[in-house]
Amino acid sequence: MSARISIDLSSAVPPYEQIRGQISSLLAVGVLPPGSRLPTVRSLAADLGIAAGTVARAYKELEQAGLIESRRRNGTIVVGHPAEPGSTAAAPGAEVIAAVDGLIRTARAAGVGDETVIDLLRGRLAGQSKLEG
Repeated sequence: MSARISIDLSSAVPPYEQIRGQISSLLAVGVLPPGSRLPTVRSLAADLGIAAGTVARAYKELEQAGLIESRRRNGTIVVGHPAEPGSTAAAPGAEVIAAVDGLIRTARAAGVGDETVIDLLRGRLAGQSKLEG
C-alpha cells in the first residue's frame, strides 16, 4: 500500500495530514475495503523516509475518526469508510470516480500541480455549498 502513498515535503500540508488524507481517500473509493491491513507504523515510515511519529499521528487521527483500528497481533486494519454527514452511501459510485480521474488527467496534462487542483476543487465545492445553502 505504501506505493499509493507519497509525501511532498515541499508542501505546506504537514506530512501526517498528507498520509491521513491519502489513506482516507483510498478508503472512500474502496481501494482499502473493511478488513484490509495497513502497513505497520515503522514500515510505512521507513518506506516514506519520515519519522515513525508522523505516521503514528496520522493513524491516531484515522482511528479517532473510526476508520481504522489498531489491534494487537493483528496490526492496523480498516474498519469503515468515511461518510459525508447525512449521506447514505459509504463510497462514491464509479461515475464519480471516473470524473475525478478525468479531472486529474486533464490537470496533469495542463501542467497544474496536485495541490492547486485540490485547492481549486475545495474552492468550487465551497462556492456550490453557498449556492445550495
